[in-house]
Amino acid sequence: MDPGRTRPALPALPALLALLGALLPGSGSTHTSVDPPEAILPRGGSVRVNCSASCDHPSFLGLETTLTKMEVANGSNWKVFELSDVDQDSTAICFSYCNKQTIASTALTVYLLPVTPPRLDAPRVLEVGTTGTVSCSMEGLFPVEEAYVHLALGDQRLSPTIQHKEDALLATANVTAQPDEEGAQRLVCAVILGNQSQDKRETLTIYSFPRPNLTLSEPVASEGTVVTVVCEALAPAMVTLSGAPAPAPTGSPAPHIRLALNASAQDNGRSFSCSATLEVAGQLLHKTETRELEVLYGPRLNEDTCPGNWTWQEGSQQTLRCQAWGNPAPQLECHRKGDRASLLIGELMSVKRELAGVYECRAISVRGEVSHQVVVTVLHHQGNLVAIILVAGALVLGTTAAATYYYNRQRKIRKYKLQKAQEAACIKLNTAATPP
Repeated sequence: MDPGRTRPALPALPALLALLGALLPGSGSTHTSVDPPEAILPRGGSVRVNCSASCDHPSFLGLETTLTKMEVANGSNWKVFELSDVDQDSTAICFSYCNKQTIASTALTVYLLPVTPPRLDAPRVLEVGTTGTVSCSMEGLFPVEEAYVHLALGDQRLSPTIQHKEDALLATANVTAQPDEEGAQRLVCAVILGNQSQDKRETLTIYSFPRPNLTLSEPVASEGTVVTVVCEALAPAMVTLSGAPAPAPTGSPAPHIRLALNASAQDNGRSFSCSATLEVAGQLLHKTETRELEVLYGPRLNEDTCPGNWTWQEGSQQTLRCQAWGNPAPQLECHRKGDRASLLIGELMSVKRELAGVYECRAISVRGEVSHQVVVTVLHHQGNLVAIILVAGALVLGTTAAATYYYNRQRKIRKYKLQKAQEAACIKLNTAATPP
């Protein structure tokens, strides 16, 4: 029935019969029975009701109802009635008179059959040893509390937790994949109400997929050692290996990949990744295993990480940057040649002229040692004064030389002009002394 409808009121005649039955005297053992005392049927359906009396020959026996009824069988103390076209919740009353009036009632509940199957939600694939959740839901059920849910995976019947809300239900159950269930399994959800049912079927594939195996023949190797890298997985999974230097075969999937590597300092900390791929029910599944290679090598110290020449101004704040590397990490110390004075590395310091000198920086580890020369030059104020004096002296000398040159040139010019004047006077005098 529709949730908004109510049960119809009892008709006046059954109520009157009940009252008469209560008032009339009679044997306490006299009674009326009805079978079934309650029934659930689809809307518009029919049901048979058997009315019987405790005495062998009741004076009257019948069924009172507002529904369409028809007597289909009878006996000395019983009658069977068929009720048809039941479209709402109803109550039918059996009555009999055996020295006294007695009655019995049956409750008829009409339910709704949705026309669509339930919704079944579950993972398409499930790995052995893992647990997944299966849910089955359906709407438009009444009375929803009377609905029965059958949920099964293969031959395994599940025990779902069922929730009701108005005319809907939700059944959920956890499924743990077992090794003996590997392969495609049928998943079924059936919702049954009254004599009607709807079901939904899906396929759940249970699979086994171990992680790939990645091994290094020498996880910790000395520089120059040949290291073998193996990446493999159980068939039918395929693997690829990344992190290997070219031209290693890293691009073509195969169940097994093997390569040899001549370990160098550049390979220290190199990460290798072995990835396995497996196709299950049209899905590509992936698992990855990673390993790291450690390469032991001696100290390294060169101009790139430890510059050999530093020039600082006295009184300034400076930091000498000199870095050595190796595995294991070496110790680095710098000492001045001659007096073996230490030079701070990587720390801020105030520059003094006494810091100047030639230093030998040495990187030492259990795998050997290397050295590198570092020259520190400090510019201080005395050196600046000498430079100024030299520059000033050069300016004075230059000025004196220029002045001397200019003076001598002017003197030569005057002497030349005087000589020319004397020559001109002599020529004029000689011309005047000669007779006409």
